[in-house]
Amino acid sequence: MRMHQRGFTLIEIAIVLVIIGLLLGGVLKGQELITSARVRNLISAQDGVKAAFFGFQDRFRAYPGDYSQATQNIANMTTTCSNGNGNGNGIVDPGPESILAWEHLSKAGFITGAYECNTTESLTTTPTNPYNVFLQLVFDGAYGQAGTSALRHNLKTGAQIPVEIIAEVDRKIDDGRPFSGAFQFSAYRGNGANAPQIGGTAAAPNCANTSGSSSWNSTAGESNCGGAVIF
Repeated sequence: MRMHQRGFTLIEIAIVLVIIGLLLGGVLKGQELITSARVRNLISAQDGVKAAFFGFQDRFRAYPGDYSQATQNIANMTTTCSNGNGNGNGIVDPGPESILAWEHLSKAGFITGAYECNTTESLTTTPTNPYNVFLQLVFDGAYGQAGTSALRHNLKTGAQIPVEIIAEVDRKIDDGRPFSGAFQFSAYRGNGANAPQIGGTAAAPNCANTSGSSSWNSTAGESNCGGAVIF
């Protein structure tokens, strides 16, 4: 008896291709939704801290972390950092004041969470971004192109953020360029001595292109990037 092998018909092949296309489309759409949710999360967190910063300033006529009369006017302050008070010099200095700022904001009711200052950042002293790296609220120039940025109050997102996420954040809230505008690249907790205290220690050399017309290097696949919202 002769055996005949029966192949797939064109209709069957077409149905399989359609199913594969639908599955791929669903995966890509799901990834797009996840990316959009992470971008919204980062933007919402930045907006919330910025609103809290200015709300605190409006109520107490001082910046969180720098407020020199915090223990007199905010309940349940600890005294581990500068006896609970800032030095009142009109800026949030790097170091104790940048950590104390979170206790001032939380104890005064401007942000959720219960933060208490200590000499180093930890999960009990400082909020983190969605990638489990500390935020920083401070007066410095550690953003944009190194050595060229003016000293300003800024909120750093912390690192370990994929470059495509940080680039989309910039496009949505600012000019989409890493070294200009109100949102810029920051290597804080991205390389060298600023390596993340929670999570990896990889450098972040590929987040932004510095030559010619600066831009986020969205195709590099870099997973350790960060930015700063400049006030």
